[in-house]
Formats: sequence, C-alpha cells, structure tokens
Amino acid sequence: VIDYNNLKNRIHNFDNGEVFTNIHFDMHRMFISNDLEYSKDVFEIFYVISGSGSVDGIEIKKGDSFIKTIDSKSITFCGDLEVMVVTPKKKGDRMKMRKTAFITGIINQDGYYLTKLLLDKGYEVHGLIQSKSLVSSEFISEFIENDNFFYHIGDLIDASNINRIIEMVKPDEIYHLASQSHVDISYDMPELTTEINCLGTLRLLDAVKNNEISTKVFCLSSPYIFSGEEYPQTEDTPLDPKSPYAISKVYAYHLVKCYRETHNLYVCTGICYNHESKFRDLSFVSMKIINHIKEYKKENKKVLELGNLNSFREWGHSEDYANMMWLCLQQDKPEDYILSYGEGYTVRDFVTLSFKKINVDIEWQGDGLNEVGIDSKTKEVLVKVNPKFFRPNDAKKLVGDSTKFKSITKYELKYDIDKVISSLMEDK
Repeated sequence: VIDYNNLKNRIHNFDNGEVFTNIHFDMHRMFISNDLEYSKDVFEIFYVISGSGSVDGIEIKKGDSFIKTIDSKSITFCGDLEVMVVTPKKKGDRMKMRKTAFITGIINQDGYYLTKLLLDKGYEVHGLIQSKSLVSSEFISEFIENDNFFYHIGDLIDASNINRIIEMVKPDEIYHLASQSHVDISYDMPELTTEINCLGTLRLLDAVKNNEISTKVFCLSSPYIFSGEEYPQTEDTPLDPKSPYAISKVYAYHLVKCYRETHNLYVCTGICYNHESKFRDLSFVSMKIINHIKEYKKENKKVLELGNLNSFREWGHSEDYANMMWLCLQQDKPEDYILSYGEGYTVRDFVTLSFKKINVDIEWQGDGLNEVGIDSKTKEVLVKVNPKFFRPNDAKKLVGDSTKFKSITKYELKYDIDKVISSLMEDK
C-alpha cells in the first residue's frame, strides 16, 4: 500500500507469477518450498514476506531483506518462504521517467491551464493549496481523480512547510505563480503583499537551494515593474515600479537573479503581460466588462461604470501564457524573458470590441470624467466614467516586446484579442 499525500491509497494485489512493472522497477512474488537454486544475471532486491529458511546458508525470516549483485550468478534458497523480488530498471530506462512539477498559486487561471498542459504532456503535477476546502475549486476539481495529480496543504508564509514539500516531492520543475496580485489591494495591504510576494519567493528559492536538488524554477512577474513611460518594454527597459505590488515584484525579480548567479540555480523570471480567461473573477476589469455585457443582453439596463478608459494594456489568454511558462524551463540555460503579445489596447477599445460581440456599436462622446459610451442606434448611455475606480499613480502603457523569447522558442500564439473576448463571452 502506498499512502501518497494522505489522499490516494494505491493497493496492488499480486496474483501468482504476476509481474508488477513501472518505469522504475519490476516486482514479482515468489514462493519457495524446500531447496531452490535461483539464477538471474541482474541486480535484485529481495524482501521476505513470510516464512523462514536460508539463502546460501544464511538464515532468513519474515521482515529480512537482502540483495543479489550482478556478479552473483545464482543463489540457493532453503525452507518455506514467500519473497518479493524487486528488479530495478536500467539507468537508461529510468532516465525516461515521468517529470514532476510543483505549482504554487495553482488556484487561479494560470494554475488551471498550466496543470492541464503538464498532465497532457505526461507530467506528475503537485499543487500547493491553502486549505482542503479548495479541492472543490473550479481550478483543480477536474484533475482530482487524475492519478498523476496531487495537492499539498501549505502556505508560502511557512518556511518549514515549503521545505518539507520540496524535500518530499523533489520536483523537476517548479512554477511559482502564487502572489498577492491585485495592484489596488497592495495599497491597503502593503505588508501582506510584501510578505507573500517577496518573502514567499525567498522561502521557495531557499528551499530549492537547501535541498540541493536539480530543479528548474519559473517565477511569474508582472509588467507593473515598469512605469510604462517607455514602450514597448524589453528585458533591458529600466525598472520603475509605481505601487507596493510592483515594488514587491521588483524585489522578487532581483532575488531570482541573485540565486541564479550566486547559487548557480536554474531559476528564471517570466514577465507576463495582462492575460485573461473565463476563470477571471469580477475584481478584474475584463470580467467586469464581460459580465456587464452578458447582463445587458438579458435586458439588465444598468450603466457600466469604469475608471481610466485610457489605460493601455495587452489582453492575452492564459492558455498561451501557460505554454510560454513551460517553454521557459525547456531551454538549456536560465534567462529572464518578456512574455507578451506585443499589441496594446485601451480599456475603451476593449469595451467597444466586447459590445460588438452582441451587435452593439459604441460611440464615445465627451472627454475626461465626462466621457460616455452610447449605443449608436438607440443613443442610450451604456458606459460612463467613475473617478472612484481610478488607481493612484498607475503605470501608463504596458506593452511588451517578446522578440527574445519568440526567437529562441519559435512559439506561435493561439489567440488574438478577438478570440480572447469570444472565449470570455462563453459561460463557465
């Protein structure tokens, strides 16, 4: 019985002569009565399950174990014994074993698409969640019954917990997605933002270093580490954070560089520009807009209130970003990358394109706080500006230039803004 993660009990009952096999070893049960000369030209491990007797004249009993080296052509058993025989696979075969990935922040859109991608690629996937109640979350519920998916209860604020999980899982790849990711909240909760985004990253990297494992680590960063004064941004654009959230991400960015250069770890940062999916909640402006349009289509005629209509951002899809994150860890050496679509649109543009999906054309009138969006046919006011939704000291134009990443990986995007909006309009 293998009790893995206190979640899945795997029990295998051996029939006589049956061989259990996996990528690591073969195992079979052997019954011995009286004398038996056993000959096999391989390294094997023997476990005595029941009975008593001897092997090559040495007494053995239930609970004993011993090995036969490849140099031992044969061994002689005597007595009544039930023995489990384990034959490790050759190193070349074992090197082909399934990769293991560990994802922090799995309870979000990126966690969902990354888990789906990795399982499809044959990985064993482990996810970090804060409580068992999250098992039923829409982000991981469909994976729970998958034999290659496991979850661990933990939190990045607990170093001993993170160390224990890393030591147990020994992942080939870590995707560090966990963070306090709301810019607005970071102004109200700067200490929590710093604790999770800065020290959480430190604890994770330290766990990898202390466990001395050959793990590749991807750390998700944000374009808010830039001011947006210069655009499009590249890997060489000066960092100029404008919020507690952005500052915490700059700390994590430099921490990754430090551990890569000082401790020779394979760690890289992916600066991921704005991306969406149907899993976004209403605290994000994209889903606020989409949800409003869905309600409008149901004859709910409330006016959509938004903040800065001139906010200039990218609008990618999480599925593309999951692929790009994975590709970052498939390269020969670790580097930091801009991961982006390279095309920016204002919030105003996003509203216009989204309303078109229900055959409503928006005309914009006025400017500043007095700007409104009206239905070109009915002249009904559908959108207006509310200053309470403005962010203090917001970054300007956040559009990335991912030439470096694309030239190395040759990745081709699956989505554009039209496909992104169409996917958001679908029901969950």
